Amino acid sequence: MKLTNKNDFLNRSVKTLGEIHDMLAKLPTVELRDLQANQAALVIVDMINGFVREGALKSPRIEELIPEIVELSKMCDKLGIAKIAFADCHTEISPEFDSYPPHCMTGTHESEIVDEIKEVGGYTLIPKNSTNGFLEEGFQKWLSENRHINTFIITGDCTDICVQQFSITLKTWFNKQNMKSRIIVPVNAVETYDLGVHDADLVNVMALYNMMINGVEVVKSIV
Repeated sequence: MKLTNKNDFLNRSVKTLGEIHDMLAKLPTVELRDLQANQAALVIVDMINGFVREGALKSPRIEELIPEIVELSKMCDKLGIAKIAFADCHTEISPEFDSYPPHCMTGTHESEIVDEIKEVGGYTLIPKNSTNGFLEEGFQKWLSENRHINTFIITGDCTDICVQQFSITLKTWFNKQNMKSRIIVPVNAVETYDLGVHDADLVNVMALYNMMINGVEVVKSIV
């Protein structure tokens, strides 16, 4: 890759970002009742205390997702839709701490699902020791036991890290099997954090666009 002139790059990028923003503003909604309930699952990614209310990586932007995910979780229960909740948890030797501050240590309050979502319950809890929950043995076991499920609603955080990695990997896994699937990401139920050059609004837009061009179905909301 050769870096282009900074001013040329910024000028083109502003136009491109504007077009992507317009695409996202026109996204449709999906009605939950229109999905085949026995073939669908809700995935709640890392809605845990360590990303919401305490620790080095807590973010108020993530906390704002709680009411939407709680409501969606309750809707899924009414329709008999399966649910999975990933919970980030690490040991002290996690190589991930080369990239991020120590967080969500195994057995701590940080690694627990937030109370509001925990109270609704009804999900299969899958601890994860990486940013990509697809790789976890717990998810692979669940996937092998639920081959009839081909529609996944992905919620939680972070849009540009764990949500994006899981969604694209899951979609490409189905593609590899020559199996049709719907991997759905509702914009109002995913979020990321603000920190330095990690501008949440910018990386949200780029992550959502990246998922779209990789076959993930990005929608305004699930109603």
